[in-house]
Amino acid sequence: MNAIIRLGAWVRHLLLGLGLGARLFVRLLRLTPATFRRMGLVRDQIHFLGNHSLAIIVVSGLFVGFVLGLQGYYTLQRYGSAEALGLLVALSLVRELGPVVSALLFAGRAGTSLTAEIGLMKAGEQLSAMDMMAVDPVQRILAPRFWGGIVALPILAAIFSAVGILGGWLVGVGLIGVDSGAFWSQMQGGVDVWRDVGNGMLKSVVFAVAVTFIALFQGYEALATPEGVSRATTRTVVTASLTVLGLDFVLTALMFSI
Repeated sequence: MNAIIRLGAWVRHLLLGLGLGARLFVRLLRLTPATFRRMGLVRDQIHFLGNHSLAIIVVSGLFVGFVLGLQGYYTLQRYGSAEALGLLVALSLVRELGPVVSALLFAGRAGTSLTAEIGLMKAGEQLSAMDMMAVDPVQRILAPRFWGGIVALPILAAIFSAVGILGGWLVGVGLIGVDSGAFWSQMQGGVDVWRDVGNGMLKSVVFAVAVTFIALFQGYEALATPEGVSRATTRTVVTASLTVLGLDFVLTALMFSI
C-alpha cells in the first residue's frame, strides 16, 4: 500500500511539474516580441552565457579532436583508408559530438549558473519585489536569458566542431603524418553542407531550447532556501543531460535515417 501511495505521489508531482513547465514555456514564447524590443538585455545574456563558456568549449573541442584523430587513424589504417581521416573527424563532430558535447558542457557551466542565479533571486525575494513593483519577472529576467541561451549554444557548438577539426588535423597530419591534401579533400568531398552541417546546427538549436528552459524552470520553481537552490542546480544538470541524450537519439533517427 505504501508503495502505491508513493507511486501516486510521484506521478502527481511529475504531472504538476509538466503542467507548470508547459505554462512557463508558452509564456516565454508569447513574450518573444517584447523581449526583442529590448535587445540590450538579450545581448548581455549572450555575452554572459556564451563568452564565459568559450574557454571550456575550446579546450574540450581541441582534446576531442586529438582523440578522434588518434582513434580514427588507428581504425582506418586497418582497412587502408587512413586518407579518409579528415572525413571521419568532420562527420563525427558536425553530426554528433559537436552539438551533443557542447550542450552537455553548456548545461554544466551555463545551465547551473542560470538555475543558481534565478533560485537565489527567488530566495532573496527579488522576484517577489519585482511583482510588487508591477514588473513581470518572467519578461524582465527569464525571457532574455532564454533567448540568450538559444543564440549562444549553436555558436558554441560551431566553434567546438571547428576547433575539433583543427585538433584532428594537428594529430593526423602533424603527429602521425597523414597527407594534408588528402585530409582536407576527403572532408570537402564527403561533408554535405545541408545534410550534415545543417542538421548538426538544427540539433544544437533544439538542445539550446531544452537546456536553457530546463535551467530557468528549475531555478524559477526552486524552493526559496539554500537547500532548495542546491537541489534545483543538481536537477538541472541531471535533467538537461538526460534530455540532450534522449533528444539526440530521436533527432538522429529522424534526420539521418531518411
